[in-house]
Formats: sequence, structure tokens, C-alpha cells
Amino acid sequence: MIWRMSFFAVLLAFILEQARPLGSGNAIHAGLRAWARWSSRNMDAGRPHHGWLAWAVTAAVPALLALLVHLLLWSAHPALAFVWNVLVLYMTLGFRQFSHHFTDIRDALDVGDEDRARELLAEWQQVDASALPRSEIVRHVIEHSVLAAHRHVFGVLSWYSILAALGLGPAGAVLYRMSEFVSRYWAGSDPKAGEGVSPALQHAARTAWGVIDFLPARMTAVAFAVVGSFEDAIDSWRHYTQGFAGGAHAASQNRNDGVVLAATAGAVNVRLGGSALKAADRLGSDGVGPQPTQATPGREPEVGHLRSVVGLVWRSVVLWMLLLALLTLARLLG
Repeated sequence: MIWRMSFFAVLLAFILEQARPLGSGNAIHAGLRAWARWSSRNMDAGRPHHGWLAWAVTAAVPALLALLVHLLLWSAHPALAFVWNVLVLYMTLGFRQFSHHFTDIRDALDVGDEDRARELLAEWQQVDASALPRSEIVRHVIEHSVLAAHRHVFGVLSWYSILAALGLGPAGAVLYRMSEFVSRYWAGSDPKAGEGVSPALQHAARTAWGVIDFLPARMTAVAFAVVGSFEDAIDSWRHYTQGFAGGAHAASQNRNDGVVLAATAGAVNVRLGGSALKAADRLGSDGVGPQPTQATPGREPEVGHLRSVVGLVWRSVVLWMLLLALLTLARLLG
């Protein structure tokens, strides 16, 4: 039954998120950060099994709680479970959690204020962007925006749809977002600075995220290919995914980001990959930052490509909603 309501739950969540997005300092995100800190402090003793235990408690327990609430509300009335699904999707799904960064940088580039665009990019990614030429600003904005869209929208849709079809309600959406969050949050932690996150815990979070994002990344790449230049997207996916193994996207130690970025490059005919942004506070003791990645073929990044990427993403959203609507209709008629 809940699968039949998935389309409407996603649609309402999108509308709510567009009308009233969560602020950057909202209590929900603050609570999740506190939960991650508590788990790492109390369960991370530096060994591999401790790392996996801390990850399971931090990422899997919230997903399990979301499932239990869903089942309890479902037993009371399906409408209550539907409202719960909408609320969970509202908290985990949406463009407005990152799109203001993209919009502000694009507006700065439109009026020729490249210094402002560099400042905004540096603030968004916490990096040094002071020496970037215009085309490189555009390239990095495309890469980070596409990955953000994948993680905040398409990846959530993938896991929500799969587990909702199995009767597990919004557990998939929570598991996906929590896995992405802790992988990113703990990767930026420095044990030497007293944050207490061991390499074992970082490895567990990174490995789990690679597995969980494997299928959604490829579903996103397929969607981009369908709504973009199909042959070019598939060709780029096949031949240039491995080229993103280094650089700014190497922290995940998997090819998932490369799949999404390579498909994007082919879908809109833009060159992606190359020198990675470096953050001074994240450099290793040897002063070596992220390594350059292999660049894909395509046109030099320009402001017009930002509009092409926006169109690509929104067409993919429409494709997703159309598929959910058709599946919902088939279930209702069946």
C-alpha cells in the first residue's frame, strides 16, 4: 500500500522543501551532528569492529527508528504513515539544501564578478579558490553541484523507492542520507586535533558509503544519459570514470562519484576533471593535497554549461517522477 503512495509522498516533500526549506542551522542537522559525535566518542576504540559498531549505531539505528515509527503509524492508520513518509522525505530530500550556493555563484559569474564567485566557492567547499580562472570556477561548480544533486535528490529517491517497495517505508531515505553524512563528517575529523575519530571508523564509514551509493550512482548516471546526450554520456561513463579516482573525490575510495561526473560530462558535452581544489587545513603532513584527475573530453566549461546542468537535473527529476507515477498507477490498476 505504501508503495502506491510513494509518488504522492515524494511530490509533497518536494513542494514543502521548495516552499519552506530547512535552514543551514536547523535543529535536525544539529542533532545529527551531536549524535555522530556521541557515537564516535563512546564506541570508537580504534579497532575495525569498533568502527563498524559506531557506524551501525550512527547510520543504521536512525533508519531502523524511522521504520519502526512507520510500522506503528501504519498499524494505527495508513494516512498517518503517509504523513510520516512525507516528513522524513522533507528532511532528507531536496534541492534547497545546496542550491543557494550554486545560484549565488552563477549570478556572480553572470555579472562578471569573478572575485565574488571565487569567494562563494571557497566558502561553500572550504577551500582555496583564489587562483582559479573563470573556466575552472565553472568546472568546480558543476562538479560539486551535480554530486550534491545526486546525494540530496537522486540517491535518496533511489533508496526510498527500493525499500518502500519492500514495505520498509522511509528507512532507505534515512539510511542513505545518514551514510553520506557520517562518511563526509568523519572524513573531515582529525584525531590529532582531539576529535577522536580513528582511521578505523573513517574506513568503515567510507566503505559502507561506497557500497550504499553503488546502485544510486549508476541510476543517476542512467537518468542523465536518458535526458541528455545518451551515446556521449554512456561513452564517457565507460571510458573516463576511472579518471576521477584521485583528486577532490578520492576520499570515498570508490568509483561512484566518477560514474556520476563522467556521465554528466558526456550528457552536456563539458570537460570535467583536472586539478583538485585544496584546503590548507586538510593537507597531509607532507603538504600534499588531492591529486589531479583525468579530464574528460568536451567543451571548455563556461557559464552556459551551468544552465545546461540545471536543465539536465530537472529533466532527470521529471523522469523520476514520471516513473514513480507510472508504477503507482500500475499498482492501483493491478
